[in-house]
Parts: sequence; C-alpha cells; structure tokens
Amino acid sequence: MTAPCLLYDFNSPYAYLAFARAEAVLGPGVELQPVALAFMLRAHDRTPWSLTDEETRAAGMRQCEQRAERYGLPALRWPPDWPVGSYALAPLRAALVARGHGALRAFSQAAFARHFADGLPLTAPEDLDVVALAAGLDPAVVRAGVEDPAIKQALTDATRAALDLGAVGVPTTVVGDALFWGDDRLEDAAAA
Repeated sequence: MTAPCLLYDFNSPYAYLAFARAEAVLGPGVELQPVALAFMLRAHDRTPWSLTDEETRAAGMRQCEQRAERYGLPALRWPPDWPVGSYALAPLRAALVARGHGALRAFSQAAFARHFADGLPLTAPEDLDVVALAAGLDPAVVRAGVEDPAIKQALTDATRAALDLGAVGVPTTVVGDALFWGDDRLEDAAAA
C-alpha cells in the first residue's frame, strides 16, 4: 500500500496545522510534497478567505488560532503582511533542495515553526538561511539550489501533478485516488 502524501505550502496556516499533526495521525511514513498554493488558486479561479473582507479574514484567523490551541501547538502568530506580503516560492524551492539532502521533514518543520509559531517571514534569503541551519543544511547550498532551474521545474511539476489529481488547495492529503482537503480531514485520510 502506498503511504499517504501531504500536499502543503508554507504560507497556509491550515497546512501548518496539518503538518504538525500529520505523523501522529497518518503515521511516520507519510510522504511530504510542497506545492505552490498561489498557482493552485489561480488554476481554480479561487479567492481564499484570507483575501476577502476583514470580517471573514478575522474569523478565519481566529479559527486557525483556536485549532492550534486545541491541537496543543504553540500560539499561532501571523507573519508580517500575511498572506500576500508573506508569500514566496523560494521557501518551497528550498524545501525541494532539502529533500535532495534527506532533510525535507526537518526543513519543513523549521519553516512552519518560523512562519506560524514565531510569526517571522520566509521571504528573504536570510530567512531561509536560518531555516536551513535549523534543518542541518548549509545555507549556501540551499541558496544556490533555490535558483537551480531543475528545482524550479520540480516545484512546477509537483504543483501541476497536484492539480491533475484534482487538488484545489492545501493541505490536501492524498490516499490512493482519494483526496482529503483540510487539516480537519487528516483523520478521514487516516481511516481511508
């Protein structure tokens, strides 16, 4: 049987919540796949709640904060200028570089912690240097990899593959042919 696969983007608080619980709920063999949420939204012509009116945005943020507390995670802190000003492809590409060095899980853990537990950005190369070091990686190697055309293409390909499967957002857990969208669907994915 194929292990479940978690699709995620570092700018999604729901992906942060799902990543934090994925191994406990889905098992230690869960595969990880960074994808570019912005391109998924564009492909489906969707506007997320975070980019709608202030009332809807505030309610969504409260829900994420309450879920973090319910899951026993550190208080959720929002990165500067979230969601638009905090979005970047570089952290996703850096995660793929980390995968090539056997450190995808450690890098992702450090990136999510920086972004949503510490409320710090992931947009500048210096931000990714901190995450790379926390994951045991050489920041210079990660910086170079982020600019590698093969890494850029790998992120594009992973995002296209997610869209081809029918994913409309993150986090999505893929179990066989079934898709489970949302951090609140991890248990359903585990049952599948």
